[in-house]
Amino acid sequence: MEVSKIIAIIHNPVPEDSPADERDVLDQVEQISMSLSDLGYEPIILPFSLDHKTFQKTLRKMNPLCIFNLVESVKDDCQLIYVAPALYDHMRISYTGASTESMFLTTNKVLAKKWMFLSQIPTPGWLSTDEKPLTPLIFPERYIIKAVWEEASVGLYAESIVHVRDAAALSLLIRERESKLDKSCFAEGYIDGREFNLSLLRKPGGFEVLPPAEMMFDYPDDVPKIMDYRAKWLEGSQEYEKTRRTFDLKPEDTSLVEKLKEIASRCWEIFHLRGYARVDFRVDREGNPYVLEINANPCLTPCSGFPAACEQAGLSYVMMIQRILDDTMQWDRG
Repeated sequence: MEVSKIIAIIHNPVPEDSPADERDVLDQVEQISMSLSDLGYEPIILPFSLDHKTFQKTLRKMNPLCIFNLVESVKDDCQLIYVAPALYDHMRISYTGASTESMFLTTNKVLAKKWMFLSQIPTPGWLSTDEKPLTPLIFPERYIIKAVWEEASVGLYAESIVHVRDAAALSLLIRERESKLDKSCFAEGYIDGREFNLSLLRKPGGFEVLPPAEMMFDYPDDVPKIMDYRAKWLEGSQEYEKTRRTFDLKPEDTSLVEKLKEIASRCWEIFHLRGYARVDFRVDREGNPYVLEINANPCLTPCSGFPAACEQAGLSYVMMIQRILDDTMQWDRG
């Protein structure tokens, strides 16, 4: 029986008037489709749908070798991101990247921080209005208010950093931000310092930590040096134009880099990551690293951090896609 060469590239639907952070997935679809063709596969693009009967019927008829999962949200809600891999599991079809469980754990930032805390992975202290804090909180202090489920820095701006005198004042600001964004939010201790991204890629018999990248912020002193929405998506803004990525780290950073690699590797193991992932860090003025979040299926547009780290490691974009597929093929769901 001839083995199917079809790979279904499944992504969340993107309306024409969508903002840049949502349109980005279409750039990934285009680039991955070309790479799959270069590798001898037959890519077929399929938008994800909650009309499960029709969607499953289409996918069954397609009979793909596997799925390249690029679903970033469902019905414009990142809280449902795990629904796509859950459906693939139900259909017993292999797919790229994180499993249903890992996707749920890492996308829910508060839940991820609980796992990190219980696993002794350093992460900034946090406050959620739904439960008592697990970590001691310092006041007065600066905190950054984030959406629990959102990716790509959605809803995150310099104005998200607040200075508060006590937990009651911070809880009030969290509720105000929830009302404004219409999303669940939490507050995380603001780490004033450096920012690093460490990408990880599966290889035969294990995984490798790719060359670490540091984000450089050429901002005025009064502008917080963070990767907020403007820095990621608003071309022409000061934050976008004055933010850059560098892999050219100084020799005196050797000890810090080894520590970051060790923590990133522990995150891979603890969260049972697969295929590819990225761990984002802040490092305080004393050189102490803290994990901000774990990106289970990071962006794969050619100019984004993960492909850039692969290039630094000597892997072309097509080679990167093949490595991700090689990992996928070993997960037999039959």
